[in-house]
Amino acid sequence: MPRNQTLSFLRQRFAEVGIYPVKRHGQNFLIDLNLLRLIVESADLQPQDVVLEVGTGTGGLTEQMAPRVAHVVTVEVDPSLYQLASEELIDLANVTMLKQDALRNKNAFAPQVLEALRSSLEGSPDRRLKLVANLPYNIATPVISNLLFHEPPPVGMTVTIQKELADRMAAAPATRDYSALSVWVQSQCTVEIVRTLPPTAFWPRPLVTSAILKVDFRPELRARIPDLHGFHEFVRSMFLHRRKFLRGVLVSALKNQLGKADVDALLAAAGHGSTARAEELSVTDFLSLYKAVRAAVDGPR
Repeated sequence: MPRNQTLSFLRQRFAEVGIYPVKRHGQNFLIDLNLLRLIVESADLQPQDVVLEVGTGTGGLTEQMAPRVAHVVTVEVDPSLYQLASEELIDLANVTMLKQDALRNKNAFAPQVLEALRSSLEGSPDRRLKLVANLPYNIATPVISNLLFHEPPPVGMTVTIQKELADRMAAAPATRDYSALSVWVQSQCTVEIVRTLPPTAFWPRPLVTSAILKVDFRPELRARIPDLHGFHEFVRSMFLHRRKFLRGVLVSALKNQLGKADVDALLAAAGHGSTARAEELSVTDFLSLYKAVRAAVDGPR
């Protein structure tokens, strides 16, 4: 097991270099080494894998992954942590470290990250992308959501995130946690909560419970979506007012494209009554409704 992810090591090293965890960067370090090992085992890492890690920290997870895979691209925004991890990982030739924010904005990855991934993936035709990370809570949603637009898509994502967010991604229709994010992730992937993690598994202790989430990409699911960006925006618009009736939400969203009678006809054809709400629709229902809306807006060709 790596020596650089125990509580005693972290406290000692942080004191030596005069740094401390930065709350705004979501720095909560996983100090239970058995859980660190569980993340790696759940990710099912293979020699052809290229791993993206967002949040290098002190390099404890990186150190475990590197011997198992073709390459690790690991990103750390904190200059002090970047320097500390560089010292710990200096002998790992298949690790690319980037000192920057992983995201250009909430809707896109930074170009340098994408270029590093592209370069690593082109190293061999059988290489495949995975995300494995103890994700900072404040960027977990955009990292996972945006990576599902990536070409090639990640074959898997194994991450520690806030349990509330994991519950949203795994939620079923007509439940409290079901959301646009649930539909977006499940439209392309299967989702499993591997383990719930108490605050005591981290240093500093977060105020919330966490979870290890495993997301496996399914090409046959993505093949059902005619336009990824269009579907993503459609689903988000349907959940902007989740407690309103779906009819009113659609009429508002399509006011410059379809009339009320057109919307009523679409819903009737799809088998949704006048009191249906977005939170009641399954992923398959959303896909069918999106395709019907596209066809009605585009008209006959």
